Amino acid sequence: MKKFILTVGPALLHEVPITEIHSDKNIYRINGAHGSIEDIENYIEEIRAQVPGAAILMDLPGNKVRTKNVPNDGIELIKGEKFTIPNECFNYPDFYRHLKPGMIAWANDSVFEFEVLEVDGEKITFLSKSDGVLINGKGVHVRGMHKDIPFFFEKDRQLIQVVNKYHLEYVGLSFVRSAENVKEAKSLLADSIKVISKIETLDAVGDINNILPLVEYILVDRGDLSTDIGIINIPRYQKYIIEKAQYYDVKVFLATQVLKNMESKPIPTIGEIEALYEIYKSGVYGVQMSEETAVGKYVKETVSVLNDLFENVKEETILG
Repeated sequence: MKKFILTVGPALLHEVPITEIHSDKNIYRINGAHGSIEDIENYIEEIRAQVPGAAILMDLPGNKVRTKNVPNDGIELIKGEKFTIPNECFNYPDFYRHLKPGMIAWANDSVFEFEVLEVDGEKITFLSKSDGVLINGKGVHVRGMHKDIPFFFEKDRQLIQVVNKYHLEYVGLSFVRSAENVKEAKSLLADSIKVISKIETLDAVGDINNILPLVEYILVDRGDLSTDIGIINIPRYQKYIIEKAQYYDVKVFLATQVLKNMESKPIPTIGEIEALYEIYKSGVYGVQMSEETAVGKYVKETVSVLNDLFENVKEETILG
């Protein structure tokens, strides 16, 4: 284990200055899906003001369909009941053109499941198979649809300009499906910027032998990958991807729900610690904290757990 990707947001950077948790192992992630271009530039400048020389990762949103312009209290979901979402409440207004009645959509990293009932030029009507609240910025995924959608949405192209302007250290490519996607991105980026190709689609897994030779880093986003392959398949796919990357000498980051309990609790579950221990022992290069640091209540404690277990495993390795 070499690096920790820590997502900044209302918690880390604002409530908790990065000066209070900083180390050379940290990479500070900006989730490009949230906020305007001006907001994101402000994040970059604030990170550099707090810790000059801090390594920054710009995570491009990619062609992930997300909710937007949803009322602040969200859309209430009741299992077995219908609900509608206007087309203007998606970052890709033509989403409805790719849908047919009977299709299944997964939202918020597979937490919610919907069935498409009706589509027209104004709205999509779903049947909810889950209870909860759907808020802004959450992904809505339908398997097999993205081959017909451009790899980059307009915001991705704007963010690439920001990445080049500020000479950021890393850029994350979301929803890569082929080696051609990686080549397209690299053609737009300065040579000094390190590309992290995210493996979060079934298509990317299928083309992994062509993707890996193009990059130094990949990130396995288990949340989005689960919407494509089913959550029960995550362990074996994760193992397969890591083994492939190690064969090509590509460094691997793992993301999604690594210490999810610590979003709202000061300690992880025993299951999370055991899983993190196995991740550290697997030869993975780093892990990513998402909501745990971006909006979590226990940012300092989360980073302490990452570091303490890292030292524990390092000591075990030294002692043999």
